[in-house]
Amino acid sequence: MGKEDPAIGVPYAYPASNQPTTDPQQFYIGQNPYQEGMIPPNAVYGDPKGIPLQQTMFKDTPAPFQCVYCGNSALTNIKSKPGLAALIGCLTPFGIGFCFLCPCTDCLWNKYHYCPSCGQKVAEFEKHDACIVMDPPNWTEPSFAVPA
Repeated sequence: MGKEDPAIGVPYAYPASNQPTTDPQQFYIGQNPYQEGMIPPNAVYGDPKGIPLQQTMFKDTPAPFQCVYCGNSALTNIKSKPGLAALIGCLTPFGIGFCFLCPCTDCLWNKYHYCPSCGQKVAEFEKHDACIVMDPPNWTEPSFAVPA
């Protein structure tokens, strides 16, 4: 055991001693800016109609997507259920949040996205941040996809 072999499958930032020297591998691991709320200029909001999609951000509105179950490309169907943000909205002072448990005002409800063709659940968007009750401009966030 005089010589240590590197673990297989683990990238190193320097070449192994028995391999020719080339450019070292560099990896970047960071936050996805689209998940943080940034919307790209080429975002797809409507039916993708065969456009290859790299990634879909499922939020409050029907999202363009390609179903992993049936392969259909369309806009999702949404079902809503009350969540933590709606409950906190109802507990606000003076009862001004009573409407957030009413189905006609589901802006603070969790959204579950389903494929219109096969009916499988493809994503969920849950509003866990109770502070969103105090941020009306962000009650409804549009869903979008990033083209490939």
